[in-house]
Amino acid sequence: MADTADTRTPAEIEADIRRRREVLAETLDEIGVRVHPKTLVGDAKAKVASNIDHTLGRAYVQVNRVVSDVRAQFVDTEGAPRLERIVPVALVAVGVVGLLTLSSRRRRG
Repeated sequence: MADTADTRTPAEIEADIRRRREVLAETLDEIGVRVHPKTLVGDAKAKVASNIDHTLGRAYVQVNRVVSDVRAQFVDTEGAPRLERIVPVALVAVGVVGLLTLSSRRRRG
C-alpha cells in the first residue's frame, strides 16, 4: 500500500493554497472577459470582417484573372494590340449600339 502521508509543513500547504487561489482568480477573470457581451460582439465582428476580407480577396483574384485573360485575347506578348481581334469586336459593338439607337427612335416615333 502506498504511503499517503503529506510531508509538507502547514506553511507550505498554505503557500500552495494561496498560489492555487491566485491561479484560479486569474482563470475566472479570463473567463469573465471571454464571456462578456462586448467581447462576444467584438469577436463576432472580427470573424465577419475576416470572412468579408477573405471573400473580397477571392473576388479580386478572380476579377484580376478574368481581366488578364481578356487582355491576353486583345494584346500580344509584347503589349501590341491584336488588330485581327480588336476590329471585329469593335464592329460588333458599333453594330449593337446602332441597333439600339434605331430601335429607341422607332419607339419614340
